[in-house]
Amino acid sequence: MKDFEVLVVRGTNPSGVSMTRDILAAAAVFAERQGESVPTWGFHSPRGGRVELQGGIGIETRKLPRRRKGSASILLVPGIWVVDARQLAARLAEDDCQQAIRAIAAHVAGGGEVAASCSAVFLLQAAGVLAGRQATTTWWLAPALSRLAPDTTVDANRILCVDGPVITAGAAFAQSDVMLYLLRRRFGAKVADGVSRVLLLQERAEQAQFVVPAMLASGDALVTRLTRRVETALPDVPSVPALASELCVSERTLGRHVRRATGMGTSDMIQSIRLHRARSLLQNSRMSIDQIAAAVGYQDATALRRLMRKIGGATPRQFRSSASVGAP
Repeated sequence: MKDFEVLVVRGTNPSGVSMTRDILAAAAVFAERQGESVPTWGFHSPRGGRVELQGGIGIETRKLPRRRKGSASILLVPGIWVVDARQLAARLAEDDCQQAIRAIAAHVAGGGEVAASCSAVFLLQAAGVLAGRQATTTWWLAPALSRLAPDTTVDANRILCVDGPVITAGAAFAQSDVMLYLLRRRFGAKVADGVSRVLLLQERAEQAQFVVPAMLASGDALVTRLTRRVETALPDVPSVPALASELCVSERTLGRHVRRATGMGTSDMIQSIRLHRARSLLQNSRMSIDQIAAAVGYQDATALRRLMRKIGGATPRQFRSSASVGAP
């Protein structure tokens, strides 16, 4: 029995697969050198054999083993490459995904744990294992998950969400957050921290710092207008009631559209736009942190520092330093 069973289907993101493999391989080397327990893993698919990942990359897999009650293996499900929620819905209806969904349901019903990132969280929803739980997914698919799973509390701002035997994570590269969390829990802080240092990985808490305003609207014309209005108004963004009045809707109607399109409240969406602009200025200008704070509508740099540390886990200065690594 392996510690980790990686489940792949046609079109799985190769980055999620290779990242999982590289992190586990680094953990195995580090653990062996430190005299710690060495993690084991295998790649599986519903039918076994070669599976074509997104972009023409393939991987050899074994057929998923029959589910056993009390299995200690953690089932890992990297995301599937899709461009929108409609394409994802069509993909989930195909036979290999349906087999994967049944395998996930059986694994959790038998007492096993499952961890999925990005669009693969929708496989967990289809398997019925998200009902009554908290979950996250990539921020741009979170509204679709909220609509599809009203019995699930979807927190679009979280990068990692753990609820009992179900672990969910944000966009494709959040697979690293899943793996560091699981390594830390199952093999200890020494192994997880060692892998993090060797591979230059960073454990993060929230997705808000990565939100791209132009993608927030999710096809909602009202939210598109709101996003453009906020971006052009910075630093002096009108109040939410004033914005609603400008857009000729009630505050409640505006909030309903924003929530449906983004999974956020109106104030949270405005804050994400401020943060995106601040990060862009930090990485692409020579403005001081005080000047950037003023440019995005904060009274002083202290407020910006506090917010970026809370959401991004780093100070503005650290964000700027990380952006300059490798620059000529």
